[in-house]
Amino acid sequence: MDISKQVALVSGSNRGLGKHLALELLARGAKVYAGARNPASIDLPGAIPLQLDITNPQSVTAAAEAAGDVTLLINNAGSSTGASLLTGKLEDIQLEFDTHVFGTLSMIRAIAPIIEKNGGGSILNILSALSWASIGESGAYSAAKSAAWGMTNALRLNLAPNNVRVAGLHVAYMDTDMTANIQAPKSDPKDIARIAIDGIEADLYEIVADDLTRNLQQGLAGGVSSLYPQLGIKRSNNL
Repeated sequence: MDISKQVALVSGSNRGLGKHLALELLARGAKVYAGARNPASIDLPGAIPLQLDITNPQSVTAAAEAAGDVTLLINNAGSSTGASLLTGKLEDIQLEFDTHVFGTLSMIRAIAPIIEKNGGGSILNILSALSWASIGESGAYSAAKSAAWGMTNALRLNLAPNNVRVAGLHVAYMDTDMTANIQAPKSDPKDIARIAIDGIEADLYEIVADDLTRNLQQGLAGGVSSLYPQLGIKRSNNL
């Protein structure tokens, strides 16, 4: 995909990774619609601010009508309540799924037909290393991202015949407002944005952005005992 010829819509582009994705797209010559719940919070010279709350069906419909020339959708908008699946508030758990699963799906259902009408293009879902493994805490976020990964796999099959490529970006912690209270190694979102757009330009289906996430991906083949050694699971020699 030649990014310079694309018209992109980036959700959650007023800060963090979303802002850097929009900046990277603009630097490569793309036209960019920058979506945010409050468009006044968007500071991206050259971008077109767009009111967008992906959990609000009316907002999604209005954004789709305003961005009728889109060929590239980046589903970046997210939430992180920190909710535990066992003890967290159900409304917080619901918000994680409404954002990462149902909100993302609403965007794809609204925008994919537009991309097809415009001759085809790509969709990038921002996923997570926590799509593949949980750390026990913030279980609602991990479960929602895992569901979003499964949804991404299904939709890439559904939309491929329509000339719409669906990709996923898996990434560990980034240095953004969302992870400000987390003490762990963090990537620069500017670097992740470059890696993500490189992957889209190369027509990749799965973009793995860092070594931690790459190691988790490899660990999937080892099953539960590989991903969660703290559970003390012993491998059986029985066939």
